[in-house]
Amino acid sequence: MSLKSNFELMASYNHGMNENIYDVALRLSNHKLSENRGAFFGSILATLNHILVGDIIWLKRFANHAVQFKTLDYVRSLSKPSSLDTILYEDFDLLLKNRKHIDGIILEFATEITDEVLTSNLSYKNMKGEPLTQNLGHLIQHFFNHQTHHRGQVSALLSQAGVDVGVTDLLMNIPNKQL
Repeated sequence: MSLKSNFELMASYNHGMNENIYDVALRLSNHKLSENRGAFFGSILATLNHILVGDIIWLKRFANHAVQFKTLDYVRSLSKPSSLDTILYEDFDLLLKNRKHIDGIILEFATEITDEVLTSNLSYKNMKGEPLTQNLGHLIQHFFNHQTHHRGQVSALLSQAGVDVGVTDLLMNIPNKQL
């Protein structure tokens, strides 16, 4: 397995899980989605916003890589969120629309990256403005892990609100290879 194929799998998993999470979240009112449930970011809506904020921040960093990934052209035009708890969209429908757009970009980005570029480094500044240089492949792994971590929180919050998210295992996305 190559890193590229792993990230293509993760992008597909991310896309499918986001579709699932948002579909089941539609069963709740905006009030219920915005209700503080004691999670790190408070509500389901705020946690979903945080995932999108994190994705935009990381995609903007990846867009500044020396390769200048073509699939990230749109992301370059976005404003960088000012903090990790920024609420980009109070309206769930707008959040969903933008989530779908960013997920499409992530799917395209995963096909554009190469195993070779994944061994390169990326220099960027963290949210405190501190400069860092780290391996791009490791950073992309963190990018997908961050999404999965917070979607797990959203799954728990939805379950507590009486909404069944269903199967969330990556295993369901791994193709069966028969001998």
